[in-house]
Amino acid sequence: MPRKTKVKLDSKIRIAAVSYLNTLPLLYGIEHSPVMNKIELKVDYPSKIAQWLIDGDVDVALVPVATIPHLKESYIVSDYGIGADGKVASVCLFSDVPVNEIKTVILDYQSRTSNELARVLLRDYWKISPDIVYSQKEYRQEIKGTTAAVVIGDRAFEQKKNSTYCYDLAEAWKQMTGLPFIFAAWISNKKLPADFIKEFNAANEYGVNHIEEVINSIENKQGIDLKQYYTQHIRYYLDNDKKKALKKFLQLSLAFNTETLFQGV
Repeated sequence: MPRKTKVKLDSKIRIAAVSYLNTLPLLYGIEHSPVMNKIELKVDYPSKIAQWLIDGDVDVALVPVATIPHLKESYIVSDYGIGADGKVASVCLFSDVPVNEIKTVILDYQSRTSNELARVLLRDYWKISPDIVYSQKEYRQEIKGTTAAVVIGDRAFEQKKNSTYCYDLAEAWKQMTGLPFIFAAWISNKKLPADFIKEFNAANEYGVNHIEEVINSIENKQGIDLKQYYTQHIRYYLDNDKKKALKKFLQLSLAFNTETLFQGV
């Protein structure tokens, strides 16, 4: 059995997170907490930080949950993440035609989980088998005719102005399973000190409990109703139903053994 790694107590813990609107309450809490003195924090898009976690370039990251099976060790280290119970508003399949007429789906290069969720829904919920295209760069201009695409994050709000049909993936998952969904969680690739986990969790909680302050700190150029988005669409707390949904999603998508997944919580 391979020896489990553990971060050194005298070194700063390397943390990465995405810089989308939906993560800002969690980042706000961290940045306004003493835990900032114990970490090195950097931000980028989801699939990139997922690769950092896989490669060991960071110790913990807020990553798409589809990253979990690709890690040699994985521990969910916070009670908070990015989830939804019904519409999430910022993870959608966009199309010019109804879903049953879609022939090609372009996947978003910025995310693993949203892409895998789309594949599950296409197969098990909408029961269609379109050609799948993996994007490597900006692709939204290709959403036309019978070609649809998964678009996530802040760009999804922009795309709603341009596409005739918008299928919210979290809403479709809820309709298919009756469960909420969790898109991203704080996951470490090694055991972290218990006192750090406690302090880190408290920092996340602080951000979620101070949404008005978070909103006031944001330059909202798109005019999004952020209070509605943060309090009605995004569900930050990783409760038992979301844990159940995560296990179901991983089993449906990757046939992953989830028995030891939650020992870090």
